[in-house]
Amino acid sequence: MKRLDGMMASNIHFKWRPHNPPVLRVYPDEPFEVIIPDSSTSQIKPNFTVKQLAAIDESKFDGAVGPVYVDGANPGDTLEVILDTIEVGDWGWTAILNNFGLLKGSFEETFVVWEIRDGWAATKGDFLAGVRIPVRPFLGVVGAAPAEGEFGMIPPRYFGGNMDNRLLRGGSHLFLPVSREGGLVSFADPHASQGDGEVCGTAIETSARITVRIRVHKNTELKTPMMETSEEEVGERVVTMGISNDLYSAAKEALLQMVHYLGDRGFTPEEAYVLCSVAGNLRISEIVDEPNYVVSLVLPKELTRKQ
Repeated sequence: MKRLDGMMASNIHFKWRPHNPPVLRVYPDEPFEVIIPDSSTSQIKPNFTVKQLAAIDESKFDGAVGPVYVDGANPGDTLEVILDTIEVGDWGWTAILNNFGLLKGSFEETFVVWEIRDGWAATKGDFLAGVRIPVRPFLGVVGAAPAEGEFGMIPPRYFGGNMDNRLLRGGSHLFLPVSREGGLVSFADPHASQGDGEVCGTAIETSARITVRIRVHKNTELKTPMMETSEEEVGERVVTMGISNDLYSAAKEALLQMVHYLGDRGFTPEEAYVLCSVAGNLRISEIVDEPNYVVSLVLPKELTRKQ
C-alpha cells in the first residue's frame, strides 16, 4: 500500500492553490495510507504551558498533507473520498484562545492535555477531572485544489478544506468537486472528538493514521461538498436554547446558557466552555418561524455531572 507521511515537511502545504505540486499519485479505488500531524503541525507538545502556546507560529496551523493526484480526474468530475479507517494518536490537546471561538475573549486562556486510551479521552490534572469523552475520530480538513486563487487553511470553501464536520469519520464517503486535473486532494486536522460547532475553537486535537480510497465520477458538476456517513446518538440529553432573529446570536445564547447550567453544577467557566466544544452539539432547531430562530446546544446528560 502506498504511504504518504505528513511528518515530512516536504509533504505538507499551508495554502490552497491550483498548482500545488502533487506528492503522491494514485489510481481510482487504490487504497493508500496517510499519516497526519495534529492541527498545530506538530508544534504543540504535551508538556506545553499557556505561555508557550501563545508563542507558536499560527501560520503553520492545519498544515495539509498532500496533495494527492488521482489518475483520470478532470474538471467537472466529482471525487468520492472514502475514509476507510481513522486511527488517532495516544494524546491530544484542547485550547481556549482569546482571539478564537464563538465566545472569544470571554474566558481565561487555557491549555488542556488529554490521554487517549481504550476508546476514551480523559484530561491529565484537575481540569475536567473525572470526565471521560468517548473517542469518535474524524478529519477536520479534506479538500481538493481550487479552480483559481490562493486561500488560507481557514475558512472552508466550495472545494472543501477546513469543514470541521464531525461526521467525516471512518467509513464516510465525502464527495468533492474537481476543479483541476488530478483533483489534488489533501488531508489535515484530525480530531479524537468534537461537538457540532467546535465552539471554543478547538476540539481534542491529535494526530492520525488513515487509510483512504478515492473514486472518480465523470461529468457530475458537483458545486459544493456532500457526504454519506453514519451517526449513532442515544441516551439522555440536556438542551439549552438560544432564540434570536440572528442565527449567530442565537448560537451564542444557547452556549452561554449551557455554560451557566454547567457552572451551577460545579464546573468552572473554562471547563464548561471546553466541554461544550469537545462534546456538545449546536443545532438549528427552527429556522421557519420568522423573524426569530432557535439554536440548541445539546450535551449528553452524563457529562453534566461534575465528578
